[in-house]
Amino acid sequence: MLVHSVYFWLKDDISQDERSFFRAQLESLKDVSSAQAVYVGTAAATQREVVDSSYDFALTLIFEDLSAHDKYQSDPAHKAFLNNCSSMFDRILIYDAD
Repeated sequence: MLVHSVYFWLKDDISQDERSFFRAQLESLKDVSSAQAVYVGTAAATQREVVDSSYDFALTLIFEDLSAHDKYQSDPAHKAFLNNCSSMFDRILIYDAD
């Protein structure tokens, strides 16, 4: 199993409509056939010193293996998300775990 966790910090001048569009584009990644599960969320209200809640959106995808992850990278839904949304965030951080 491979867990692909992605954190996004949106640009400061993003409107509420653009935030909604961004989330909808993230949700569209649930159509990626190589993903076993896809979760989209925002920072939880947990308040502990070790918790970073500075991001705007989190995306987690579960893949059977690295090959399935690699298929995701070239999936049309993923490419459409990048095309439609990459100009909307200032920072992205990705963690992959086996």
